[in-house]
Amino acid sequence: MGREAARGAAVEAITAAVAESGLEVERPREGAFLVTLPGRAKLKTLVWLEAGPHSLTLTSFFCRQPDENHAGFYLWLMRRNADMYGMAFVADEVGDVYIRGRLPLEGVTPDEVDRLLGCVLTYSDENFNGALERGFASAIRKEWRWRAERGHDMRNLRSFAHLVGPGEDR
Repeated sequence: MGREAARGAAVEAITAAVAESGLEVERPREGAFLVTLPGRAKLKTLVWLEAGPHSLTLTSFFCRQPDENHAGFYLWLMRRNADMYGMAFVADEVGDVYIRGRLPLEGVTPDEVDRLLGCVLTYSDENFNGALERGFASAIRKEWRWRAERGHDMRNLRSFAHLVGPGEDR
């Protein structure tokens, strides 16, 4: 199969997989897809899929660079990479974290696209709170105190209650 045919088949596979899943998708240009995945811990994960001349590239922003505990934060993420399918956590030049993957165009099928999107959602959602605990604990504690003092809703901070000292309005 020639390069253009392989790219065309990959675009068709992505289109079919996204349509079947009923996910929100934008098509900013030919061969590029921005898919929105709904989550629990991370409420929304955006995934950029692009069928290039040789491969499908997958990119998803995970979180910004940590405020603290840089070594522990990045080490924890790198250890997660060992068990990930078709992708890995990577950092850009400023330290922001993404999930990145690459697949040869010949391997792009609707089932494989569905599997990759499911993996991105799982890795993003299941690791989000753990990453925040390691890289943003001080900010979480500060936000907790601020909300507690003002009687604001604590619902989206409840999973971080273990980071807060006793008597800080749980």
